[in-house]
This record gives sequence, structure tokens and C-alpha cells, in this order.
Amino acid sequence: MNMKDREKAFENKFAHDAELKFKAESRRNKLLAQWAAGLLGNVEVDAYVKAVIAADFEEAGDEDVFRKIRGDFDASGVAQSDEEIRTKMLDLMDQAVAEVQND
Repeated sequence: MNMKDREKAFENKFAHDAELKFKAESRRNKLLAQWAAGLLGNVEVDAYVKAVIAADFEEAGDEDVFRKIRGDFDASGVAQSDEEIRTKMLDLMDQAVAEVQND
């Protein structure tokens, strides 16, 4: 394999990995929103999923999603600590990665 082929293979792997990461984060956000909607109780799940996914586009990383969930829980009196929310986000990311890899 020459240098050009190796470079192209690396670029393809990088693009594939980035796509998988995006799909996994999107899946995690959907699962997280469904979980949060269940705790909030009085929200329309599909609309809430869309709102959480939209919140993820505010900035890079997970803090925008965390703030959305934290704020909604605080406004509705849902008792979940920051650590519980962050742990759920990590657990659901593991689940989302497994689901995306099996698609």
C-alpha cells in the first residue's frame, strides 16, 4: 500500500468514526430525552426529544444537553442530582454506541 492509499484509508476511517460518533450522540440524546420525559411526566415525549436534540446544537460537547435536562428537572421539581444525570448520560452513551454498531 503506497502513501496515497494509506492517507485515503485514514481519511475514510476518520470520516466513518465521526459519523458513528454523531449517530451515537444523537441516539444517546433521544434515549436521554425519553428517560427525562418519563420523570417529568407531563410532557409530550416526541416534542421533548426534539427539544433536547435541538439543545445539543447550542455548543460543542454535552454541557448544552446537560443544562437542558438539569433546567427542566429543576423547573418541574424532579429530584435528580447532577451526578445522577451525568451517570445516566454515560450509561446511555454506552447503550447508544452498542446500538449504532449493531445497526
